[in-house]
Parts: sequence; C-alpha cells; structure tokens
Amino acid sequence: MTATTSTSAAPATPAPLVDATRDDASLRRFLLGLPGVDQVGVEQRAAGLGTRSIKKDAKRWAIDTAISMVDLTTLEGADTQGKVRALAAKAVRPDPERQDTPRVAAVCVYPDLVATAVEALKGSGVHVASVATGFPAGRTSREIKLADTKIAVEAGAHEVDMVIDRGAFLEGRYMDVFEEIQAVKAACGDAHLKVILETGELATYDNVRRASWLALLAGGDFIKTSTGKVSPAATLPVTHIMLQAVHDWHVQTGELRGVKPAGGIRTTKDAIKYLVAVHEVAGEQWLTPDLFRFGASSLLNDLLLQRRTQVDGHYSGPDYVTVD
Repeated sequence: MTATTSTSAAPATPAPLVDATRDDASLRRFLLGLPGVDQVGVEQRAAGLGTRSIKKDAKRWAIDTAISMVDLTTLEGADTQGKVRALAAKAVRPDPERQDTPRVAAVCVYPDLVATAVEALKGSGVHVASVATGFPAGRTSREIKLADTKIAVEAGAHEVDMVIDRGAFLEGRYMDVFEEIQAVKAACGDAHLKVILETGELATYDNVRRASWLALLAGGDFIKTSTGKVSPAATLPVTHIMLQAVHDWHVQTGELRGVKPAGGIRTTKDAIKYLVAVHEVAGEQWLTPDLFRFGASSLLNDLLLQRRTQVDGHYSGPDYVTVD
C-alpha cells in the first residue's frame, strides 16, 4: 500500500459545528440536516476498494499492521481467569516461534475480568479494554451503566467499549443518547471511550451516519460498528460511512478520532480490504492502532497463518497457531 492522497469527498456535514449540541432542537436539526447517504454509491465504492490488488511486500506490511490493530476479545458467559491469562499471553506473543510478530493492540473482556487481564499484561504495552454499560443490549438504567463503567476503570481498564441506547436513538431521542455518552465519557476518566453503535440494528445508512456524528459530538474517542452479538455486524459500506465521519470531523475540528469494526471479520483477505478502505476514505494517518482497530478473535489466527506463509514461502496449516 503506497502513500496517496485520500480520495474522500468534501466533508459530508453541514457547517459549522458550533452550537450543534446547545439543546435538543439544535442537535436534532444538525443530525437531520446531515446529507443522505447514497446507498448505491457507498456500496459500489466499498466493493471497488475490496478488489484492490496488494503486492507481496505491501501484503506483509498489511498483515503486521492488522495484527497490531487487533483487540483480542473474549466475551462469553463461560469466560474464566485462566482463559483470560491465556489470551493475554497470546496477545503479547501471538506467534511464540516468530519473535518479530507484532503484539496486538488490546485484550477486551468483561469488567469483572479486567483486574486479571491487567495483571497478566503488566508492562507489555498491550492495553486492557472492557465492555460496559450493560453490554451487549444496554437495557438497564443509566446508574447501572455508569457503575459498570466505573468498575472497569477502577480495575485498571485503559479503554471502555460502551453500547448506545439504540431504542432511544431509533425513537429520535438524540439528546438522551448524547447525554448518556457524555456521562459515560466522564466516568471513564483517563480511559479512552469506544462508542458501539450496533449498526445492524440501526436499519439505514443515514442512521449510521447520524449515530456516528452523535457519538463524535458527545466525545467518543472511537466509534465502533457492533458488539459482535448481532448480525449483520461490521460491513465495508458501514465502515466506509464511519471512516468518512471521522475524516470530516478532523477536517472541521482538527481532532483525530478512531474507528473499530467488530464482528464477522475472520480472514486476512477481509482485514486487508478494511485497511485499503482506511487508507482511501479516512487517510494514511489512520493506519495506526491509535485510530483503527479490529474487534476480533478468530481473525488473529488467520493473520498469523498468512504471515507464516509470507515469511516461510509455504502454508503452515492451523496446527502451527493456537486456536481460541
């Protein structure tokens, strides 16, 4: 992937942002004033970016970059401290036989397992992320959502992944969603906040654009596609819209915010398609774990297998990596 100028269109937002969140009417006017998404256009462009050919040297770089962007995740009711410690070990040394393999960006767990992850990853440089706010449905009171967040942060989480109230959003109660994101952001303290939109439940691309801007206006450090518990989860067209939002946010404010597609990204080929989209839609500046992540578990296994293929010149097979 060579450096090129971003091909993003002019900012797809009304200007200016001043007073957009002054009151409910201002916020509603701003969000409903966002230009509609051209469904055919965004799907065609996403499909076109997915056909880009990547040469061998660039592919090796892309694989290493994708590994460094993975939030290695376990969010199951049967999770144990032992499983989290094993995941942490894999996060630090994804391929123990290849010491030059990058470590992943973070390990993502439930709040009650944050302390275990923090201890296991101490000094490694791998962050600990925690889901919160009644993940995955978010169907609980704001008080409980904030308490959930504080439990994760006090246990040492560097990042918090919150879910928005999709019901409130779909009912048009945008200020309620905005204020809840703000409250969770405040509860995070120094921890970064990733705002999960659950795009599969938002029904339209226009809603994805509105929810992206709502989360950015409320202070989200990242906007994230999905919990991974709802289908469809991450898709290239939805991620395209979210990348455009953070690009346009940067144009208008000078601030850099990140994007995290999560759920359904399982192969190296898929991951590279997303990296091409990042490069072309947001810009080369976003090709860093600080601004782009993959929420995944099985993806890492395929990245490691394909990395071995690139290095060794032959396919090693799944027995050569740990399977989660």
